[in-house]
Amino acid sequence: MEEMSMDYWNKLADQIIVISSLLSGFSIAVIANLLVSEANTRFTRTILVSAVLAASFFLVSVFAMTKVLLMTTAGFPLAVAEKDLNIFSWISGLALILGISSLLTMIALSGWTKSKRMGIFTTIVGIITLVLILILLI
Repeated sequence: MEEMSMDYWNKLADQIIVISSLLSGFSIAVIANLLVSEANTRFTRTILVSAVLAASFFLVSVFAMTKVLLMTTAGFPLAVAEKDLNIFSWISGLALILGISSLLTMIALSGWTKSKRMGIFTTIVGIITLVLILILLI
């Protein structure tokens, strides 16, 4: 396998930071809404747990890729080997996948707070979305 250039690592890190930040912010907004909500059903509690996990995983991804971004920016004061970048990218990638899974769990469960029919719909949409994302990431 060919080594990736530092410029490529830098651009990749930048894009993942943007995506993870956006998704983390969305998850945190859901957390805030659920915390002030009067609803205390099993589904809302599960959605809250999923939102907290999603936000946490996305934040891990942001900080792991921020480290990659710093290490691949011109002027970084230390020598950087590709294996150093691989460690942070694996952490970020795993956190991103787990964050997406948690976010999709939150989406799939959201309909169940309204009705059985809406729950079935959101669950199907969540599963289809997960499958499509996994296909695109392979």
